[in-house]
Amino acid sequence: MNHRYTDVAVIGAGSAGLVAFRTARQWTDDVILIEGGPYGTTCARVGCMPSKLLIAAAESADAARLSGEFGVKVGNVSIDGAAIMDRVRRERDRFVGFVIDGVESIPESHRIRGYARFVSDHVLQVDEHTTVHARRIVIATGSTPSHPPILGGLGDRLIINDDVFEWTKLPNSVAVFGPGVIGIELGQALSRLGVEVLMFGRGGPLGPLTDPVVAGRAKESLAQNLYLDTDATVTGANRTDDGVRIEYLSRDGQRQIAHVDYVLAATGRTPNLSRLALENTSLPLDENGIPIFNSSTMQIGNSHVFIAGDVNEDRAILHEAADEGRIAGENAGRFPLLTAHQRRSPLTIVFSDPQIMMVGSRFVDLYDREVVIGEASFDEQGRSRVMLKNEGVMRVYADADDGRLLGAEMFGPRAEHIGHLLAWAHQNRMTISQMLDMPFYHPVIEEGLRTALRDANSKLQQSLNEAA
Repeated sequence: MNHRYTDVAVIGAGSAGLVAFRTARQWTDDVILIEGGPYGTTCARVGCMPSKLLIAAAESADAARLSGEFGVKVGNVSIDGAAIMDRVRRERDRFVGFVIDGVESIPESHRIRGYARFVSDHVLQVDEHTTVHARRIVIATGSTPSHPPILGGLGDRLIINDDVFEWTKLPNSVAVFGPGVIGIELGQALSRLGVEVLMFGRGGPLGPLTDPVVAGRAKESLAQNLYLDTDATVTGANRTDDGVRIEYLSRDGQRQIAHVDYVLAATGRTPNLSRLALENTSLPLDENGIPIFNSSTMQIGNSHVFIAGDVNEDRAILHEAADEGRIAGENAGRFPLLTAHQRRSPLTIVFSDPQIMMVGSRFVDLYDREVVIGEASFDEQGRSRVMLKNEGVMRVYADADDGRLLGAEMFGPRAEHIGHLLAWAHQNRMTISQMLDMPFYHPVIEEGLRTALRDANSKLQQSLNEAA
């Protein structure tokens, strides 16, 4: 048995763990990175990057089909599923390769291969070969896709997003369980590439949206090209010789039977905590077994242990994981000195078409505040119509007292860019009036944002006049 002694041990070499490791080394060179799974972050291997490769292919196919509306004739559009998936895997491997090169450039004296578990508050056992005695520890073990029990007996016909990117060709049909971010992005992309897609949800939500106006418009749009039921009743899912037989009630209550090649479970992710044996520590845990931590310092309770990334179930997005890794790494490296960091404004983007965007406080978070809502439709917005992307709605939320931007939700064209403008304004605590003083070019889609801001500003002025 090997025994290692270190200032900081970082468990997990994903996006959060790598940033935590590099940041901690700014304060002490005595840092060890422990990883039992494959190198290469979730984003590079099975998340943001390969999914965008599939989405890019779908966007290309959709643009080719739409070209006739501009008077550009391209003939019949055919989908070469094998070629699409070959590019997805090649480019995915290239992105993963960059990450692996970065990890392997870390000296071996700072890396241990294997799965770590706690023996006590300061002692980690890595597989059966190494005991690590650490003064401080960062948990950055990520998360794993989960699925409901009804899908448990489907064998190799039940897949998660990881499996999609190993396909060598596209299937004929897929049922997607879970219309969250992953389900929407992959489900719509597959549908646009000629795969028959059924999408089932529970409870009614679509993606991260909470604004009923925006969510309603998004559901209406997405349902035009694939079967979508965000509050479905699925009564059975059974493995057959060549796929899966699904029994469900249609949106109008009629019993339906569908046969699909695969079922894609996009029903959420579970924090990778089970291997860690947290019961051997004195760390405070919530009712779900998740460590209780301070989101400004990433410190668990008052301990010497920090947590970052998907494993904490806070903000499961790459840029947030990187931020958390930086905070956790700095505070672990400097401990017992701690710095409480101001978190960046929340920003969520779903790469559907049209895209979904959320910034700052969600609609559902504002139920107990006096709020003014500015709204803009993109159905007749100039630049959107020029590009035949004129579909969607944006709603911005402002504080009724001081006019400050509180948040926004949007389903519409180029939402990824408008989302960044709003996130910067939100983080700088700008008012609606101050945002309207910023330049807007013509003709651009961002003019739709100006329309929503003007609507909010008008309502703010009306509210002031009524108060006077």
